[in-house]
Amino acid sequence: MKKLTLLALLVVLVSGCAGANKTAYRDSCANQLDAAWRELDLAKAEGFAGTVSYSKALSLLTGAKTQQQFEAFEGCAAKAQKARFYIRESRAGR
Repeated sequence: MKKLTLLALLVVLVSGCAGANKTAYRDSCANQLDAAWRELDLAKAEGFAGTVSYSKALSLLTGAKTQQQFEAFEGCAAKAQKARFYIRESRAGR
């Protein structure tokens, strides 16, 4: 009985840690996505919508939004950050 109680406690602790990691990236994902969409709109308004870097950024943002919907926040934040890099490259004409 004591082992069963200890095992149950261990499971609860481990599952609690897994949830904490997910929420740590939630805000980062949302903030990165918001900033990237604003930057992408600005790049489009400046006439950079036809560049390869712009297309890469748009594709990454689509993937990031999908990951956000499935609560894969760490991947979402990484994709949004990479998209922002490509948006900067697009605006630089590369």
